[in-house]
Amino acid sequence: MDSAHRGRNVWASGGALFAGVLMLVNGVLGVLAGITGIAEDDVYARLGDYVYKFNLTTWGWIHLVLGVLIAVTGWGILKGAEWARGAGIGLAAVGMVAQFLWLPYTPLWALISLALGAFVIWALCTDRGGAATKGVS
Repeated sequence: MDSAHRGRNVWASGGALFAGVLMLVNGVLGVLAGITGIAEDDVYARLGDYVYKFNLTTWGWIHLVLGVLIAVTGWGILKGAEWARGAGIGLAAVGMVAQFLWLPYTPLWALISLALGAFVIWALCTDRGGAATKGVS
């Protein structure tokens, strides 16, 4: 294996490991946002009128369920579970859609989450068995 290919593989493996950490942290933050949305309907203020309207309690449940799934999948990626890579790609995509729809409530955080979701998808798609098969002890 030449040094350029080895360098790309190290970056991809490191990216996949970082993607697992990002998913775990983002999932926990999603759970907290979900609990906030469920508990108090007046915590988030919507900016203007938006086509995709949901009750804040509904958004709270969406974020809570997605947060739990994303955190568990992030943990699976860190442990090197076979199912976690594909599930991580799918959940990152679903999470990006949810953040796009959540945009009027927390615009800056939604944009940051969209960027993190894109990175997670890239990292998990480019890792060819590095971090996903080794796991973290």
